[in-house]
Amino acid sequence: MDNLLHQQHVLTRYLRDPEHQSPPADMNLARVNVYRDLVFNNVSQLLSGTFPVLIRIIGAQRWGRLVRGFLRDWRAQTPKFGEIAQTFLDYLAASPQVLREGEWPAFLLELAHYEWVEMVLQQSDAQALPWTDPALLLERPLQISALAWPLAYVWPVHALDPNHQPATPPAQPTLLLVRRAADWSVQFSQLSPLAWRLLQRITEFASLTGREQLQGLAQEAGQPASNSFMDNGLMLLRQMHEDQVIGLAP
Repeated sequence: MDNLLHQQHVLTRYLRDPEHQSPPADMNLARVNVYRDLVFNNVSQLLSGTFPVLIRIIGAQRWGRLVRGFLRDWRAQTPKFGEIAQTFLDYLAASPQVLREGEWPAFLLELAHYEWVEMVLQQSDAQALPWTDPALLLERPLQISALAWPLAYVWPVHALDPNHQPATPPAQPTLLLVRRAADWSVQFSQLSPLAWRLLQRITEFASLTGREQLQGLAQEAGQPASNSFMDNGLMLLRQMHEDQVIGLAP
């Protein structure tokens, strides 16, 4: 048993890092390398469906370096294939050695997160919010759908591609709403700072009514809660309610 365990450790070290580890001495090298290539290719293909834009930007060779570093340096704690992409994000966020070798886009982590969100929402088991009466949006506390995520990025992740790779981020953050529609398509839209903050407030101050949320938003923005402000705010709430982004809290 000790010899078998030793063989397994030697083999797995080689499969993870064939450039620096030796294969088991008593195994046929050609057969071992079949497993080496299968492990690498399977993980690469499993991840590539989640990060297509990132791969087009950095190219196949550098993508291979990321996958190899992930296999070598990280230990996934989940057996679920659908959660491997999140583990890969954890690996990127930890700034492992591979990201300090060579030139990498400064937006790499944010772009990877943006692409991962789409996969998560497509696979989510969360249910859409039940229908609620839009006439009560100002009178009752609100909630945000688990299928609608307000996100903030330093980089314009929604506009990045091989032909658009800015060297410096814009002066203003990129504020996005990502949601899964009734037809299961994942849709992305830009938010104004006030709309993004309103969604934040609904989560932060869950007991406030829609009217109190708008009044608090106006105060934060240094504006009077005028009839015009409240009317525009109500129009925004109604639109988000129609899109099933928000609903009345139970």
